[in-house]
Amino acid sequence: MTRVAVVGGGIIGLSIAAELLDRGADVTVYDPSPDGADGAWHVAAGMLAPGGESAFEYPHLTRLLEAGHELWPSFVAGLGDVGYDRAGTLSLALTADDVAEAAREWKHQKLTPLTGSQVRDLEPAISPRVRAGAFAAAEHQVDPRKIVAVLRERLTGRIIPRLITDISERDADDVVVIAAGYRTGALTGLPIRPVKGQVLRLRGEPGLLKHVIDGAADGRHVYLVPRADGEVVVGATQEERADRMPTAGGVHDLLRAALDLVPGLAEHELTEVTAGHRPGTPDNAPILGFLDDDRRVAVAAGHFRNGILLAPITARLIADLVLTGTADPILDAFAPGRFR
Repeated sequence: MTRVAVVGGGIIGLSIAAELLDRGADVTVYDPSPDGADGAWHVAAGMLAPGGESAFEYPHLTRLLEAGHELWPSFVAGLGDVGYDRAGTLSLALTADDVAEAAREWKHQKLTPLTGSQVRDLEPAISPRVRAGAFAAAEHQVDPRKIVAVLRERLTGRIIPRLITDISERDADDVVVIAAGYRTGALTGLPIRPVKGQVLRLRGEPGLLKHVIDGAADGRHVYLVPRADGEVVVGATQEERADRMPTAGGVHDLLRAALDLVPGLAEHELTEVTAGHRPGTPDNAPILGFLDDDRRVAVAAGHFRNGILLAPITARLIADLVLTGTADPILDAFAPGRFR
């Protein structure tokens, strides 16, 4: 039986650990706050949007995002109710300048532009000021907090509350998987940095919105992710900062854009303001693979904005790598060696 230590208890580390456990490995997860909310997953809205996230990014990333998206139906089938919703995403543009900017991405995604009236036919709560939009039926959503709760339950007894500061501490294991988000950089020397994001949570009567909204309002980008229970997740800023402090400016920008697009949100309660850190890399793509030639340390980190979307495929690829020693060719473009 292969003994594997997974360093990191976020959605990536837990997904990998659960996959390894299902395949017969003896798995231990090391997480400094196994019952807490320390991780990008806690802030993430859970948008599963391979098209929007691949626009103008690292060229190999599109293929990985699309492959990851295909795994989600089977992944959630084994988890129960985790808020998986296939209603689709409405992309919105408020002003003429917003339309000009959004049109580039709609063309990249091969989406058909909609008039403001057509957008409001799909979502009556959209402001009459919105000029245009597009509908991405293939973009879905899930609740990352529910997924982490389910995975923690599945791994009961295997999660150790411990902060690992030196990977040599785990010499007793056959393989160590480093999936510690932006902290992976300090453990491995790889260029993974924290990118701050502020997110709001609103709550009102369910049903105001049926679709995820991905919009631009006077140059301010915002997404709105409605949950079945009336919660609406509003995000997210992107700041090259390492602090976790919510700011008045960040909250203002998000709320102004959200209310410009969906005025009815003004009646919702503001229930939570959260700041967290995405693990960023120089090319905005994840780092996946063995750290060096002795093949005892694998890395699965640096997912940036795509940690939720890529959790199932990362789990499968890393489990294959750890248990068979063979890397899927899709991993070639994401190997740690590209930064060494």
